[in-house]
Amino acid sequence: MEIPGRLVIKTFVIFCLAFPLMSMCRPDGEGPSVRQVDALVAGLVSDQEPGAAILVVKDGRSVIERGYGVTDMRTMRRIDARTNFRLASVSKQFAAASIMLLVRDGKLRYEDRLTDIFPDFPDYGRAITIRYLLNHTSGLPDYEDLMPPADPSLPMEQVQIKDAGVFELLKKQKAGKFAPGSRWDYSNSGYVLLGLVVQKASGRPFAEFLHDRIFVPLKMATSVAYERGKNDVPNRAYGHTKESGRWGETDQSPTSATLGDGGVYSSLSDLAKWDEALRRHTLLSEQEMRPALTPVYVLEGPPTEPDGTPAEYGFGWFLNLWKDRARMWHYGDTAGFRAGIQRFTSEGLTVVVLCNRSDIDAASLALEVAGLFLEGSR
Repeated sequence: MEIPGRLVIKTFVIFCLAFPLMSMCRPDGEGPSVRQVDALVAGLVSDQEPGAAILVVKDGRSVIERGYGVTDMRTMRRIDARTNFRLASVSKQFAAASIMLLVRDGKLRYEDRLTDIFPDFPDYGRAITIRYLLNHTSGLPDYEDLMPPADPSLPMEQVQIKDAGVFELLKKQKAGKFAPGSRWDYSNSGYVLLGLVVQKASGRPFAEFLHDRIFVPLKMATSVAYERGKNDVPNRAYGHTKESGRWGETDQSPTSATLGDGGVYSSLSDLAKWDEALRRHTLLSEQEMRPALTPVYVLEGPPTEPDGTPAEYGFGWFLNLWKDRARMWHYGDTAGFRAGIQRFTSEGLTVVVLCNRSDIDAASLALEVAGLFLEGSR
């Protein structure tokens, strides 16, 4: 059948317009760093098992947004840029940002004390300020150490502790672990309380505040602070652990229902928008962010990475250099999930790694990926 000339021209124009996009998607058209990332992950994840998602943003442009593996072993649905993973402690930066927004609103001050906000809190809370909670110098005991052993015969939802339960455990204590402000000690308890502080100061639930004041303005459409029975996680990845050579779904633990310390689910596409807001200061101004990026100083027990390496910490962010490059970063580690974000602000580079399996060190993998893009940049 003869094709009319006008149709030939139209088809040719469409092909020419589409060709650059096609070449961007083809492996043969990718830069060497992209191919190296694929090779790096190929040694860790297969197509038929729980996997990872990797985001690389360079100078405000997403150069990699890729999924590897599957969201769960039941549906075998492919991981992609819209898959939502539990962020674990990477959630802490959202709790910190919520507090900073309320400080801007005039509803909180960094020097407000725990007993100013919760008058029924024990006397040891008089010396604990919001600032101490944010930078892990509060001295609060770890709620995980205070919880009774979980009854393995009960369903997980019945043994999970929630924010109110953490508050009650802390209220039963007579003293903290050390004088507030004197030492640094990573505190999930402190960030659970920060979520409750947001609720008390704003007059609305923490999850709702996150949605209305951070996720909606930044168009992070599918990010959510997950609460079983109250909301859902769209495009959800489920956590996994490998035992005796087989993958088991280990999506929840007794401490998976708290919010401020690790309850946010998000995706690569939404975290790219979060990164843009941080880069362009569209949510919080550069001046408003400054306290979050100022390392805390203590006389003893300075900040450390999980392996004990000396570090620096601000509000919800580690701030120590990497190979003499300034960065802000965090890791997340919970049942069946690992997460890591590395932001090299001077180089305009951000790397996010989200995993729905427990055998990948996401923060270290993010550094490996960052190294591919930073190599030779000086």
